[in-house]
Amino acid sequence: MIKRGRGVAWMAYPIGFTSYANPSAAFVKVNQDGSAVVWTGAADVGQGSTTALAQIAADGLGVPLEQVTMVTSDTLHTPMDLGSVASRVTYIAGNAILRACAQARQILLEVAAEELGIGPEGLESRGGWILVRDLPERRIRLAEIARKAEAVKGRPPIGAGSYNPPTTFLDPETGQGKPYNTYVYATQIAEVEVDTETGEVRVLRLIAVHDCGRAVNPLLVEGQIQGGMAMGLGYALSEEMVVQGGQVLNTKFADYLIPTAMDVPTMVVDLVEAPDPSGPFGAKGVGEPALLPTAPAIVNAIYDAVGVRIRELPVTAERVLAALRSQGVAAEE
Repeated sequence: MIKRGRGVAWMAYPIGFTSYANPSAAFVKVNQDGSAVVWTGAADVGQGSTTALAQIAADGLGVPLEQVTMVTSDTLHTPMDLGSVASRVTYIAGNAILRACAQARQILLEVAAEELGIGPEGLESRGGWILVRDLPERRIRLAEIARKAEAVKGRPPIGAGSYNPPTTFLDPETGQGKPYNTYVYATQIAEVEVDTETGEVRVLRLIAVHDCGRAVNPLLVEGQIQGGMAMGLGYALSEEMVVQGGQVLNTKFADYLIPTAMDVPTMVVDLVEAPDPSGPFGAKGVGEPALLPTAPAIVNAIYDAVGVRIRELPVTAERVLAALRSQGVAAEE
């Protein structure tokens, strides 16, 4: 008999590390042609952070995205970053880049102020132009100002920025403190079918609703969440490391089963953008949070379908059958 069920899981996840140094730094230079170069130690390991950080720099400087060149992951040339871990890159490296951009932009605004006859506070940079905020038709090309700043004024538009989120160690007696500066939240829903004769579980649909702050690049965020849910699917139903005597026995994909494209169900992703003022343009992060609620939601859906609570992962057909039989024996007794 096929039975259907739905399950819900919720999670809160901190961005960064717990109550110790978690800095990132960046350098920025605006060239005489109006293009910009950003140096950051943040490593893109496939999550798309280089694109997101370039977008932050483009908006921070007021130049088109295609004019931003990123220099990353090269410790000989870039300042230090603590790594692509803890879902921290957009929030912490992004803040460092934004601060570096603010320094470089301030030089441009001060030089432009002389040309436009208005104080730097009345100017803004946008789309490759520096313009009067209250009279945008009065404007001058950013490239022209960059050339003058460097070649005439001897003030190359260069900025350096760093960010280390403020934290407070937890008090060992009271447990009070501030171990993280910001958190992300998510709810995921799973719809499953369970075959009570074979124990097979089939996930029909996964729905994810995530608060990641301001989504710098919504498509990248959606892709990360989908990838996290696919990982969560394997964690829930098939992935199991078999260790005996300190030796991993299933070292090949023939024995360690990860989901394929044929196994991934329909996925629905919805972003609830609640900007955090401490993040770059309100961004917080997404990464591990995409994985965390998936397996609990699937396990809860199985319980909703057949009334048995599975407490060991992965939820194999054998474990489902054993749980069902145990329930059946208990009912007969």
